[in-house]
Amino acid sequence: MGSHRKERVRELLKRAIGEAIRREIPVGSAGLVSVNDVELARDLRVARVFVSILGNSEQQQNGLTALQQHRARLQDLVAKSVDLRYTPQLRFVVDDSIQRGDRVLKLIEELERATPDT
Repeated sequence: MGSHRKERVRELLKRAIGEAIRREIPVGSAGLVSVNDVELARDLRVARVFVSILGNSEQQQNGLTALQQHRARLQDLVAKSVDLRYTPQLRFVVDDSIQRGDRVLKLIEELERATPDT
């Protein structure tokens, strides 16, 4: 399959999954869930959905649990909005790259403050 088609499918799924999550998962108990990326298997039958969950640690845990509990419903909503031969099985993965990036930026700022200007 051409990489251009796979990229289009990936973007369509990312948008559809994000919309389904916004409709099905309440923000109050689960935090704000955002879809960062979708990684597709070669045959498009499995999609790893990288999500970030903003909120306190309890909301983050509740958010991941809610995603796993509502996976079938979310997959059904995606199937109705994206026309594919096979709807990929959704597997949710917490993406902590934003937190790691923030930590790196803070470390760089601390180093810049600690280094005297010459």
